[in-house]
Amino acid sequence: MRARDLLTAFPTVTLETPVAEAARLLADQGLPGLIVVDGDGLPISILPGTQVLRLAVPGYCQDDPALARVVDEAHADGFLRAVAGRTVREAMPRERRELPVTDPDATVLEVAALMARTHSPLAAVVDDGRLVGAVTLRTLLDRVLAA
Repeated sequence: MRARDLLTAFPTVTLETPVAEAARLLADQGLPGLIVVDGDGLPISILPGTQVLRLAVPGYCQDDPALARVVDEAHADGFLRAVAGRTVREAMPRERRELPVTDPDATVLEVAALMARTHSPLAAVVDDGRLVGAVTLRTLLDRVLAA
């Protein structure tokens, strides 16, 4: 089995996409993350859904989750509204990581190793210089466990 056998059409965003739009894509389609592409449509990063959350959750709550318990719901909703006007660029991880990109001929083990090594819930698949889709962790596990 190869990456092409596990391929899924996958939505993309750019660095200038509003975070609220990215969050809506994640929620509406139940995605683990999004592929961030450049002006040519080629992957430049994978944006895990958890990175979007980091923009909405105050740093002090991330550092000490016990503090989140003392924030009332009205204020918590305000934190979520704080992502309005922010872009995917702001949600990107600060440190550059290996980009989980593979080709359609990659084996299942190659794709699994790439995803494990990069801590990514998906791997972008590029063929002849264009993005053709992605392999998600769910699809990978479904196929492997069904075999």
